[in-house]
Amino acid sequence: QVQLVESGGGLVQAGGSLRLSCAASGRTFSRYGMGWFRQAPGKEREFVAAITSTGGSTYYTDSVKGRFTISRDNAKNSVYLQMNSLKPEDTAVYYCGIYARPVVMPSSDPSEYEYWGQGTQVTVSS
Repeated sequence: QVQLVESGGGLVQAGGSLRLSCAASGRTFSRYGMGWFRQAPGKEREFVAAITSTGGSTYYTDSVKGRFTISRDNAKNSVYLQMNSLKPEDTAVYYCGIYARPVVMPSSDPSEYEYWGQGTQVTVSS
């Protein structure tokens, strides 16, 4: 059974930084693209960033470009999200997901991700 466990969330002032981690088990992690999504109260889950299985390609939603960086360490079965210059509008529960299909570039559509972690809360105060 696949398990994803996020960590690293917390309360930070605007302009601050956080680094989220997602540890995976139960699947050949290195074959699958990964994504980070977030969900604010009353809103749908939205795409934040994605990374290919090798880590060679990444892409981001426009609102986080230049501030967030997704990375992975396949030796540790982990994916990360470095978040800098945080804004109050970044406040949400952040989830990592593992893409349903191996090797291919993961999409920004949450319905195409097969497993999710439990989420980690990020709160940015103004």
